[in-house]
Amino acid sequence: MSLPAADEYLPGHGDPAYDVRHYDLDLAYSVVTNRLDGDATLSLVTTVQTKRLVLDLAHLDVAKVRLTGAPLGRYNVRSERLVVDLKQPVAAGTELTLSVRYHGRPRPLIDKRLGDAGWEELADGVIVAAQPHGSPTWFPCNDRPDDKASYRISVTTDAGYAVVSNGLLVEHRQRGSSETWVYEQDEPMATYLATVQIGRYRDWPAPDAPESGIPIRIAAPADLDADAFAAAFGRQHEMMDVFVDLFGPYPFPGYAVVVTGDDLEIPLESQSLSTFGRNLIRGDWDATRLIAHELAHQWFGNAVTLARWQDIWLHEGFACYAEWLWSERSGGESADVHARRHWDRLDDLDQDLVLADPGPDLMFDDRLYKRGALALHVLRLTIGDEAFFDLLRAWVAEHLGSSVTTDAFLSYAAARTDADVRGILNPWLFEEELPPLPAS
Repeated sequence: MSLPAADEYLPGHGDPAYDVRHYDLDLAYSVVTNRLDGDATLSLVTTVQTKRLVLDLAHLDVAKVRLTGAPLGRYNVRSERLVVDLKQPVAAGTELTLSVRYHGRPRPLIDKRLGDAGWEELADGVIVAAQPHGSPTWFPCNDRPDDKASYRISVTTDAGYAVVSNGLLVEHRQRGSSETWVYEQDEPMATYLATVQIGRYRDWPAPDAPESGIPIRIAAPADLDADAFAAAFGRQHEMMDVFVDLFGPYPFPGYAVVVTGDDLEIPLESQSLSTFGRNLIRGDWDATRLIAHELAHQWFGNAVTLARWQDIWLHEGFACYAEWLWSERSGGESADVHARRHWDRLDDLDQDLVLADPGPDLMFDDRLYKRGALALHVLRLTIGDEAFFDLLRAWVAEHLGSSVTTDAFLSYAAARTDADVRGILNPWLFEEELPPLPAS
């Protein structure tokens, strides 16, 4: 019998037959041996009548499975999936609790189109960069972006290492040669946004606190250059206040930044935290724009999340435009200047990308980021600043914790602004040819 898939961009992931409401993860990890022992408890509800639950789990061995709410049949691991059979079908709406004990040496999951993602060893620690397919490398999950749940993540690791994860740190204790860190993420979160960062980090004081009162934590190596740190994060509190003004209240109780001891090719956003390589801690625009980009994802991508991967522009286009907005609001070049510069660059490149359905090979192409930002700028130019930012704030406020599509955004924007939003944006979203920019 073939195994289910929830998204054509990510075959072999996700089971539409159930939704997870809560993940409770108890992990023990040895940095030296890269050994992970886990107990995962999933509180879930079936969406259809089913006799089978399929979880995503890669490169790890399952020691025990328990099920509450229905009689458990057999289970087996195949094709990087944990297949759990029930002795008899259960109806849609059945609440179940599934517990999985597992272990192994985690490593990234490699996709021929999307590259590698997931649990990865650093020189002295761990980074988890799960977008879009790496979550199964460290916990059994229903790896669908539209299946959002709350989380409790407990990690016990070697003493001397700090663990940073999603949500609020609710407990930290040391016992002998190990330390345990417990985080709770109450707001709904997609699986790919769950993360664990482990390293010899200490908390660096933020240069200043945002007026909005959002607590910001920065965990970084003790030997990080203080001047570089100040240059990179010296205005992050201002970024937070600007985005609160433009996008509405920050959607989580706090925000954390992790700076790894290693260099990283790109930063990564997770729910309520972002991770940067040591090489990105600089004060130039190419570095600080990424700090703004990852922060903006807390609104666009984390609080409001795509329901299917083809709509990735709803994350990356918005976060890219946030870079230009930060430039505009912080005394740099206006968003219009950025827009016209990048339109000129895109005009010289291949015109083979459909923004609203780029295909898995192009879903992280830089042209998608810039074209998505340009589409938003065109909408802003057409309807005016007041209507545009009112739309962004309302879009976030009314879709907090939910999963959305391009069509949902178009319909919402049309109803909110009384503008011909589809007429304005359809050429940017559904045609390959680059449309012209209207006058400033």
